[in-house]
Amino acid sequence: MRALNLQSTKLRSGKLRFGTGALLCGTLLCAGLLPGMAAAQITVLRHVTLIDGNGGAPRRNAALIVNGERIQAIADGDAPLLKEATSIDLTGKTIMPEIVNAHGHLGLLKGTKMSAANYTEDNIVRQLQQYQDYGVGAVLVMGTDRDTMYPWRAQSHAGTLPGALIYTAGRGFGVPEGVPPVSMGIDAVYRPATPEEARKDVQELAPHKPDVVKIWVDDFWGQYPKMKPEIYGAIIDEAHRHHLRVAAHIYHEEDAQKLVDLGVDILAHSVRDAEIPDSLVAEMKRKHVAYIGTMDLDEFMTAYEDDPAWLTDPFFRYALEPGVYEMITSPGYKQSIQNDKKTPAEVAALPIAFKNIKKVYDAGILVALGTDSGATPIRPFGFGEHRELQLLVKAGLTPLQAITLATKNSAELLRASGEFGVLRAGTKANFIVLDRDPSEDILNTESISSVWKNGKKVSDGPHPRSE
Repeated sequence: MRALNLQSTKLRSGKLRFGTGALLCGTLLCAGLLPGMAAAQITVLRHVTLIDGNGGAPRRNAALIVNGERIQAIADGDAPLLKEATSIDLTGKTIMPEIVNAHGHLGLLKGTKMSAANYTEDNIVRQLQQYQDYGVGAVLVMGTDRDTMYPWRAQSHAGTLPGALIYTAGRGFGVPEGVPPVSMGIDAVYRPATPEEARKDVQELAPHKPDVVKIWVDDFWGQYPKMKPEIYGAIIDEAHRHHLRVAAHIYHEEDAQKLVDLGVDILAHSVRDAEIPDSLVAEMKRKHVAYIGTMDLDEFMTAYEDDPAWLTDPFFRYALEPGVYEMITSPGYKQSIQNDKKTPAEVAALPIAFKNIKKVYDAGILVALGTDSGATPIRPFGFGEHRELQLLVKAGLTPLQAITLATKNSAELLRASGEFGVLRAGTKANFIVLDRDPSEDILNTESISSVWKNGKKVSDGPHPRSE
């Protein structure tokens, strides 16, 4: 990936145009809009195509004006600017907000193995930085964290932990001897056997103030016992008593219906066994239930049986843990997919997921981007989020709709849209600079030139591992 070519110049005092209005620069601008801030803190990225995340058409020949950590304004690309501002000419480039992953996992993956032993600060920071290299600015960890994550979350939001911002569900809720499998390194979750135990577990979790509560309501194609409605009903009720939202891992339409009836707040995967009935869509909308598709989960399950078009693309290869490429391209791995009795169900699941996500999106339900990246070695950090954008377009969304879903909508799900997810005056200056316009082709989100966080360039995009 190419590094951003910074051409800095000092600009003469003049007028800064905001839409159809105008504000005088120089002393008036500094005194009126920038109290206590020196002009040298202002960076202007000029002559750029700007996608702000709100869903509207890209703004051509724009100037993004950054003051410290935040966006000061968006102006015309040719407008004269404040004296002493640093100007960066981005002719031919496109800026969009950073991607927000509303369903991911951190710390358990290292190399080709999932293990609780991998859950260390060093491993988590490494993964956060990889997310950042791929333009992912925040991730919600869905239920696989330990209590050590809470101070790391605090450091992340204080700006002392590098990489993508951490949001967390803390310790999730699974089933005794069931999902999520301990063999995947997920050994810290609560596994209540009774509604009373479930309530006590929520009461223990609540003081940590998790961003959501995660429950697993699935049987992994009949392999494990499923969480009973009286258990997840108690979790939902108790979580709401503590002003916490609940996100549910689901697969089946029947489970989705029961969960929505009992007040779940987020369906954290697609319904993949049947079309969601109109009546359930209406109930979800009435109750403000959010929906996260994670369609790349189903694609990755079978994608390596044949060689996908992106298999040798450096953008994909750079995202892989050591040893994973050799694993997924081996004849034995390909044969294991062919022999797996679950493969036909996974192949059938993806088109159903496409239909359902388009249906709930068109109904006006809040749909956010999630990928489940980091839950297995085959769903890599960073690449998975870009692939999910491409799958959203395959499902029938326009590129701009997919981008809005991955930025503004996901930030809204995290209750953080006042800080990031859109580019407007006052939000954090967190964005991706691209070589090509993704509103014309969603694959262009992969053309990362640089990544900016809190007003500073923090990455030149994905790069080869140093091993």
